[in-house]
Amino acid sequence: DHQMSVMREESFGPIVGIMKVRDDEEAIALMNDSPYGLTASIWTRDTEHAAAIGDRVETGTVFMNRCDYLDPAL
Repeated sequence: DHQMSVMREESFGPIVGIMKVRDDEEAIALMNDSPYGLTASIWTRDTEHAAAIGDRVETGTVFMNRCDYLDPAL
């Protein structure tokens, strides 16, 4: 759950925290409940929905359907 350090702390290894949420509002609140925020990853087929959520997530970079990508445009 969200009380686990893996869900709130920064990690630099082959690890990912996955947690079921009720809705987008809860997901956004939990994503923003961290002093960190280098990147976010939103997985969906709806690009407009991903952009709307990405605008509300407190992070430097938002990816859609990927978790890391080196792009000179960034």
